[in-house]
Amino acid sequence: MGDLFQPWHLAILAIIVIVLFGGKKLPELGKGLGEGLRGFKDGMKGVTEEMNKPTETTHAVTPKPEESIKQPHV
Repeated sequence: MGDLFQPWHLAILAIIVIVLFGGKKLPELGKGLGEGLRGFKDGMKGVTEEMNKPTETTHAVTPKPEESIKQPHV
């Protein structure tokens, strides 16, 4: 499995991509891929900032229990 990214494998892959998409489409594909990655990074940055943002602590106000009325004993 370590032999997957040998230089000749990458060269063959590059040739296949050029044949499939053509030389004119490659810059457009690269631009689209770059914009997609940039958008993904910006989105992840926003999520990370949101998670690291200090949360506001709210204290719930609970009503004090009313004094119980004692029933007279007969």
